Amino acid sequence: MMKTTLKTFVINVLLLFLCHVSSAAVVKSNEQQRWTYIVHMAKSEMPARFEHHLHWYDSSLKSVSDSAEMIYTYENVIHGFSTRLTAKQAQLLESQPGILFVLPELKYELHTTRTPQFLGLDKNPALLPASNSGSDVIVGVLDTGVWPESKSFDDTGLGPIPSSWKGACESGTNFTASNCNRKLIGARYFSKGYEGTLGPIDTSKESRSPRDDDGHGTHTSTTAAGSVVQDANLLDYAKGTARGMATRARVAAYKVCWLGGCFSSDILAAMEKAIEDNVNVISMSLGGGMSDYYRDSVAIGAFSAMEKGIFVSCSAGNAGPSSYSLSNQAPWITTVGAGTIDRDFPAYVSLGNGKNFSGVSLYKGNSLPGKLLPFVYAGNASNATNGNLCMIGTLIPEKVAGKIVLCDRGVNSRVQKGSVAKDAGALGMVLANTAANGEELVADAHLLPATAVGEKNGDIIKSYLFTDPNPTVTISFEGTKVGIQPSPVVAAFSSRGPNSITLEILKPDIIAPGVNILAGWSGNVGPTGLSLDDRRVGFNIISGTSMSCPHVSGLAALVKAGHQDWSPAAIRSALMTTAYTVCKDGQKIQDVSTGKPATPFDYGSGHVDPVAALDPGLVYDLTADDYLNFACALKYSAAQISILAGRNFTCDASKTYSVTDLNYPSFSVVLIGTGSVGNGSSVPKYTRTVTNVGSPGTYKVSISSESPLVKIRVEPESLSFSAINEKKSYTVTFTTTGSLPSNSNSFARLEWTDGKHTVGSPIAFSWT
Repeated sequence: MMKTTLKTFVINVLLLFLCHVSSAAVVKSNEQQRWTYIVHMAKSEMPARFEHHLHWYDSSLKSVSDSAEMIYTYENVIHGFSTRLTAKQAQLLESQPGILFVLPELKYELHTTRTPQFLGLDKNPALLPASNSGSDVIVGVLDTGVWPESKSFDDTGLGPIPSSWKGACESGTNFTASNCNRKLIGARYFSKGYEGTLGPIDTSKESRSPRDDDGHGTHTSTTAAGSVVQDANLLDYAKGTARGMATRARVAAYKVCWLGGCFSSDILAAMEKAIEDNVNVISMSLGGGMSDYYRDSVAIGAFSAMEKGIFVSCSAGNAGPSSYSLSNQAPWITTVGAGTIDRDFPAYVSLGNGKNFSGVSLYKGNSLPGKLLPFVYAGNASNATNGNLCMIGTLIPEKVAGKIVLCDRGVNSRVQKGSVAKDAGALGMVLANTAANGEELVADAHLLPATAVGEKNGDIIKSYLFTDPNPTVTISFEGTKVGIQPSPVVAAFSSRGPNSITLEILKPDIIAPGVNILAGWSGNVGPTGLSLDDRRVGFNIISGTSMSCPHVSGLAALVKAGHQDWSPAAIRSALMTTAYTVCKDGQKIQDVSTGKPATPFDYGSGHVDPVAALDPGLVYDLTADDYLNFACALKYSAAQISILAGRNFTCDASKTYSVTDLNYPSFSVVLIGTGSVGNGSSVPKYTRTVTNVGSPGTYKVSISSESPLVKIRVEPESLSFSAINEKKSYTVTFTTTGSLPSNSNSFARLEWTDGKHTVGSPIAFSWT
């Protein structure tokens, strides 16, 4: 099957790149152009004449190219190596015995404090263990590196580095081994794949070392496991005590992302080292396309990590609110979407007609004059067709100088729009959302007085601009406000399900705080990330599923510290089944993009609740073989499964495999057919097995459903447990009645409770 796929790639490679497929190769006109490939070997098939598998790898490579060299060799995440070859050489290499697949490298992109209180961590000493169990957990973060001077890496009070740690602190540009300590115990960088494609790293722009010149990696790692820092803030916003989710956990930074992106050969190499180094959690706030699991380097590496007991969490992506927009959909990855917290940074727009509109801003600088100022729409102050977007070079200075300009959101970054307005002489900016972003407000540390408003307010403000002969405006900044309701709500940018690879696996798994998050920052870049921003801050406030992912990574570290014998699947189950879908005010979690109640395709099992997750009562556990049986159900070939397994695994020809058999904590039920389906027509039974991790007790089931078209029956209706780790199974039968709507969805919820614990599972119905 894969041989045909590679031939197709060879024939269509130019078209693929012109269509922006995220392959790492750079197109050139001659057929000798080389691309980076990841070569998957069947190690068990190594000929006896080779003393070592590396000799076999080298011989195989030399058989198609005298000059090609191995970029990386892999032992843990896959068996194989990466190299640069022409498309023809890659095709020849793949035809050799013992070579499973030769896959083109992919490029991944980054998915870019109040949260401890919001999550209830400050009220539960049990979640902040003073024992060494908390400080024995190691969180590996694959990102843009680390800024070791951040106060969030203070190691005061931490004991010796755990004896399990096998990693290193690598030296490089502006970074030495002495930059690590008992908190930041490891730092590595991986650039060979990046440099093979884009050439040597320009050390005048970024450090060829673990040092974080971007800020993203420092933000994610300190969110997951930063130390406690008093009086943290960004430009006096969000003042308070900053701390990561697992303050006593250790951090290991793996720099895989550079100015040009994150390349799969480097990501695999970093995961290889993270496994060797003995991390307990891997956090990756990055994603690529939507490939089959055996073609996705993150999914492949995550499988190997999971099999070795490492919890892997990844961001869902920032492509919401569109459906089917998820990254990182493999069932052995914990996929995290983004929600808001109850903190905001209000900044008000006051119009000349006396009307006021709320927005958000992190601007800190010279105030506007204490009077109303002339107001202009960017589209009317530009000769460009897209002048309303305030892109570089589109504003006419004579038309905006001394005024406040209204720019529409979209295409270029929000902070760059403000920079463009400032360069043209504007005194301030109102940034108006369009339909793509609706009412979602993301705060930014703008370079000029500016605020962002939602689509509805933006439309009203623009109507005033277009109808008043002398429009005027001013902006006032109100600082930091907490207790904002409703919260949480699902962020509009958060990527949504259904799962485009396997519809029967509900993704995302969970949501966590991802909007306006305060965490550590690089000392090499300003809070906007713009090159002309010469401000330097110790903390920054940014948004994205990149921020929600490390929240769950850190919370998984806390659960791991409390339950060191739990598998990655058990930890994920604890986080999922204790998540909530109803806010404190009794209202369902909303979707900010619609203003209506969110669904499991938006938030998965719900919003994470770490206090409840430490004592979930029951868990849905899974082993590596369970996932491989799942691959059999997907009808993967033996070669495709071996890429995931790293070993030979044969599907039992006498066995009937079903993707619905996977012991997942959530349900995604696919009902096939349109129009009328007769009474009694049903989908197969789903069987689930739960493991008791609490005290003895009897759990009773309850079902709530919004769909009268599906009857849900659970057998048995109660489960009694007398011992720890005792397992019990139950079946769920879904029976359809009446007419089935085509291409529609509805939802239900299944809960087991013993009076103390509530073990919840969302059910999503899809009619196709």
